[in-house]
Amino acid sequence: MTYQAFYRVYRPQSFREMSGQAHVKRTLQNALLANKTTHAYLFSGPRGTGKTSTAKIFAKALNCEHAPASEPCNECATCLSITDGSHPDVIEFDAASNSRVEEIRDIIEKVRFAPASSRFKVYIIDEVHMLSTSAFNALLKTLEEPPPHAVFILATTEPHKLPATIISRCQRFDFKRLSTNDIIERMKVVLEDIELPFEEQGLKVIAQSAAGGMRDALSLLDQVVSFSGEMLKLEDALLVTGSISQDVFYDLAEALKVKDVAQMLALLEQLIADGKDPLRLSEDLITFFRDLLLLQTSENLAELLELVSPEERVFALAHDFAPDMLYGYIDILAKTQQEMRFSHHTKIYLETALLKMTQFSGGVVNQTAPSSEAVMSPELAQKIIALEEMVQQLSLQIQNGAPSQATQVAKEQRPRAKSPNGYKAPTGRIQEVLKDATKQDVQRVKAVWAQALNQLQKSQSALLAEAEPVAASSSAFVLKFKYDIHCQMVADNQMLKAQFTQLIAGQTGTMYEMLCTPEETWLKLREEFIRDHGLHQKKAPLANDDPNVELLEPPPAEMPEEPFIDDAQPLASQDPLVTEAEKLFGKDFVEIIED
Repeated sequence: MTYQAFYRVYRPQSFREMSGQAHVKRTLQNALLANKTTHAYLFSGPRGTGKTSTAKIFAKALNCEHAPASEPCNECATCLSITDGSHPDVIEFDAASNSRVEEIRDIIEKVRFAPASSRFKVYIIDEVHMLSTSAFNALLKTLEEPPPHAVFILATTEPHKLPATIISRCQRFDFKRLSTNDIIERMKVVLEDIELPFEEQGLKVIAQSAAGGMRDALSLLDQVVSFSGEMLKLEDALLVTGSISQDVFYDLAEALKVKDVAQMLALLEQLIADGKDPLRLSEDLITFFRDLLLLQTSENLAELLELVSPEERVFALAHDFAPDMLYGYIDILAKTQQEMRFSHHTKIYLETALLKMTQFSGGVVNQTAPSSEAVMSPELAQKIIALEEMVQQLSLQIQNGAPSQATQVAKEQRPRAKSPNGYKAPTGRIQEVLKDATKQDVQRVKAVWAQALNQLQKSQSALLAEAEPVAASSSAFVLKFKYDIHCQMVADNQMLKAQFTQLIAGQTGTMYEMLCTPEETWLKLREEFIRDHGLHQKKAPLANDDPNVELLEPPPAEMPEEPFIDDAQPLASQDPLVTEAEKLFGKDFVEIIED
C-alpha cells in the first residue's frame, strides 16, 4: 500500500476523536439522539478545522444501522462504505471545480429519488462559496423545500460570499481555530502510534506554525518526522518550520535591554542569512514580548505561553522590562508589520523597527529615574520659553486694554450683515488699523508669511495663497484677498484664523488680529484713507523711497510718523503697466528702473 499523509490517516472517524469544536459536537449529537436533524447545515470556519470531517461523521451517524445514536459505530456496512467513499447515498461535491449551474441541476434532478440503501441521501458540498450566482439560484428552491430523505451539508471558508437567502435556510455552525493544546495532544497520539519519541517543545513550535489548523499541523509533523532520525527534536522542528529558537529571542531581548545596536543588528542579519522571513520574524517577536507580559502578570500562566518556556532566566528577563516598555515594543512591531505587507524591502522595515525600540523611552525597571532637566530636550525647552514669552505679551495686551484673541473671536462670531455681493469687510476696524499702521509691522508679517503658510494643511493654505498683507499695526494686520469667496471662507473659519495667527505669533512674537477684506473693498478703503489724510501731498517715502519726489508743503519741525499703507501711492500716479505687473507677479518680484 502506498504511503498516506498523516492528515489523511489520522482523520477523525467519530465525534469522540474530533479535537476542539465542542459546541458543534454537542449540538449535532443532541439532535441525532432526539431525532431532530434538519435538512440543511452550513459549516464555516478557517481551513483545517474539521468541517468536512464533521460532515462525514454526521452522515455516518445519520445512516448508521444502529441509529439513532450520538456516535457512528464504524463497524456496520454503511459506516464502512461511507468511510471509504463508496456509499451511493452520500455524495461529496467539490464546488471549486464544479461551479457551473449544469452540475447543480444534475443534483436537483437526482435529489428527488429515494436513497438506495440508507435512511438519508446526504449531499456534502465543499467550498460552496465558489458556486456561480446562477448555480445558487438553481439550488435555492431545493434547499428550502427538499424531499424528506435529503440532507444538505454546505462547507465553506468564506461564508460572507454566500447569498443571505442561502444562509437563512441553513443551520449555521462556525468552526473555530484549534488551540495549541488541542493540536499538541493530537500530534502526541500520532507520534505514540508510530512509536517515535519526541521533545514537547518541538511539538509546540509545530503547533504555533500551524496557526490553529489541524491539517497544517499534521502536514508539518509529517515533514519533521521525515527529516528527524530516531527522535523528533526541537532543532528539527525549528529548521523545518522556519521558526526561531527561544535562545535567539533571549539574546535579542538582552541586546535590546542594554541598547547594544550592533549585536542586535548582527543577530538579525544572521537570521536573514539563514533564510528567515522578516515578516514572520516580526510576528514571532510580537509573540515573544506578549509571553514576557504574561510572565510579568503571573507565573501561573505558563500554559498560555507560545514561544518561551517557563525557565528561571526568562522570568528574570521578563521583570527587567517595564510593562509600558513591552507594550511600546509590541506597538512598534505591529505598525511595522502592517507596513511590511505592502513593501518588498521588509528587512529594512524590521531593522528600522529595532532601532526605534532601542530609542523608545519606556524605561527599564530598577533604572534610576532621571531628573526632569536631563529628560527635557533643548527643542522642548525652547518651545516652553517661547510659550512663556507669548503668555506674557498677551497679559500685557490685556492690561493695556487691547482685546484678547478670545474676545476678537467672540466679536467676529456675531452675525454680520452681508452685502448683496457677499462678504462685508469690517471697515471700521480696518480704518483704525490704518491710523496706527507702520512699515515695520507689515514687513514683519510679510517676512514670516511664507513660512506660516507652509505649516498649514494644503486645503487651508490654498485659501490664503492669493491673499496678501497690505497694512499692519502693533496689534492687527489687514489681509487683502483676490477672490471674494476665499475671503468669506477664511473670515468665517474661526479655527483657521486662530491657528494661522498663532503660527505668525510663534515667528514674530506678537499676537496679531487678522482682518480680511476683498480686493475691491480694500481699494476703496485705501483711496478714502489716502484722500482723507492727504497722503498724496506728502513725500513718497510713505509708499516708495524715490528721492526725486519733492514735498509740496514744508514739513513741520517735528513731523510725526505718518500712517503706512504698503501700496499707499495714489492710483492716478502709478503706471498702469507697473500695476498690472504687480498683480501678475506680486510687488516683491517687481523692480522699477528709471531710464
